[in-house]
Amino acid sequence: MAGRIPRDFIDQLLARVDIVDLIDARVKLKKAGKNHSACCPFHNEKSPSFTVSQDKQFYHCFGCGAHGNALDFVMEYDRLEFLDAIEELSSTVGLEVPREQGLSARQQQAPKLTSHYELMDWAARFFQLQLRKHAQRQKVIDYIRARGLDGDTVKKFGIGFAPDGWDNLQSQHKQNPTGLSVLTECGMLIAKEGGGRSYDRFRDRLMFPIRDRRGRVVAFGGRVLGDGTPKYLNSPETPIFHKGRELYGLYELKQHDRNPTRILVVEGYMDVVALAQHGVPYAVASLGTSTTADQMQLLVRTSKQVICCYDGDNAGREAAWRAMETALPYLRDGIQLKFMFLPDGEDPDSLVRKQGKEAFEALVEKAMPLSDYLFDTLLSDADLSSQEGKAQLASTMEPLLNKVPDGLLKESLFARLRTELGWGADSLRQRSAPQVVQPTGAQGRGTPVRRAIALLQQQPSLGHNMPVQEELQHLEMAGLPLLREMLEICRPEPLTTGQLMERFRGRPEHGTLSKLLNWKLELSDESAFRQEFTDCLLWLNQRFFEQMSEQLQRKARDGSISTDELRQLQEMNLLLQGLKAPAKASD
Repeated sequence: MAGRIPRDFIDQLLARVDIVDLIDARVKLKKAGKNHSACCPFHNEKSPSFTVSQDKQFYHCFGCGAHGNALDFVMEYDRLEFLDAIEELSSTVGLEVPREQGLSARQQQAPKLTSHYELMDWAARFFQLQLRKHAQRQKVIDYIRARGLDGDTVKKFGIGFAPDGWDNLQSQHKQNPTGLSVLTECGMLIAKEGGGRSYDRFRDRLMFPIRDRRGRVVAFGGRVLGDGTPKYLNSPETPIFHKGRELYGLYELKQHDRNPTRILVVEGYMDVVALAQHGVPYAVASLGTSTTADQMQLLVRTSKQVICCYDGDNAGREAAWRAMETALPYLRDGIQLKFMFLPDGEDPDSLVRKQGKEAFEALVEKAMPLSDYLFDTLLSDADLSSQEGKAQLASTMEPLLNKVPDGLLKESLFARLRTELGWGADSLRQRSAPQVVQPTGAQGRGTPVRRAIALLQQQPSLGHNMPVQEELQHLEMAGLPLLREMLEICRPEPLTTGQLMERFRGRPEHGTLSKLLNWKLELSDESAFRQEFTDCLLWLNQRFFEQMSEQLQRKARDGSISTDELRQLQEMNLLLQGLKAPAKASD
């Protein structure tokens, strides 16, 4: 991991990744003329204002202003840091990320949370060591064996033991105030009110490390060994852990199968571990919360079949309904969402231990598809014997079905509703279906410099192989240094908008370029872009000759002009007379 990532590699990566395919795998896009559109994934909206350009390899939302290239999208949508986004994209196209010599890329970025991850990894190893060495370890080993777990499973999931006592963990850092502070920030220590001595959060518990998608320990779940409460104690929200964004066991699942055909969502850590022990390695847990939108997006990006497993009681069915409502906006065609309800008094852990893998997976195979679960649940309370009852069902169904992205699934759900009602349900869809709006950007031509920058930004090919504009090197005007640099970047090789914008990441000019993306240039084709760009450059050349002519004329008036300069002035005046400039805009 040592060394910076070469700029050429980032250009190559952006050239290999098609932004339309990348975004369409996460947000279903619809062809809209030359571009693609969808409702923006970064803010709530009913009418799509999110556009993706395949030519430019760039996305832009005219509603909230979100924009960028493939790296920006992965960083924002998957909540990854820049370097992690590069690793993620590289893995999808089979590229190995190279590093230049010198400081590491992470040293260049100077990340603030490195010590947090290091200390959480240390804490995981500390708990694993206690399971092997601590005087109280036998009772923990007996408990693990009673739950049917073997050593390989314990090792795979990094299960450990937090001994009884108030300072087992923090005593290891008595001489390290910074370490104690970071452990407190990570939720491993609890600071007493009033500035008193802190103490260990986890005591006398079986410890389950929670890993992020990169395998870093970000939190813990602790299962009490005796009769204490709470039965499960979880890490709080910390700078590196947001429970609504993580799934317990997902990292271990991906280590077993990078592209799982199905994922089973259960409620507890022990459920995940016990299922893996018994040959069902595709379970994850939602960390004690209702399945969130972030978790659901992560699930449907990981597998095309997601099965939510719940208790069969009222609480379990209420949790299933909440999960279904959360999932509806992400159910693009090809994704299957199913629901599995367990017998009373059973959980996946107890059921797989009693009945074994084959019997448990037979229940998984019988899981109820989304459509059956949705209609069976609502039809059980519907009165279809009257038109009023049918209207009530329709009004309940309408907002739910219209959450589903346009596609075959949505069509089939409305078709089933028509069948159940006995009359057309198309009006329900038409009433709520989003209408594509034509976004409006900033109007007006602006200055020729800004206009040229905007044109080059949207069509970097305009600068490819363009001769060096010597006159622009000597002209002083606001924005020209940026235009000159962009021309230098575009000259050697054809670039997309996404690649060009990447060159300015983290620089003050990036903000200016982002604003210019809102401009509505109203140009029909590439030839119109090229003509307009040429006109802007001609105008700038004319300004250079005018400035030079003014300087020489001042010299002529005060009698300090040389013979060569006088000849140059005459040539410039002739050139200006013959130079046909475009219509001027105020500068």
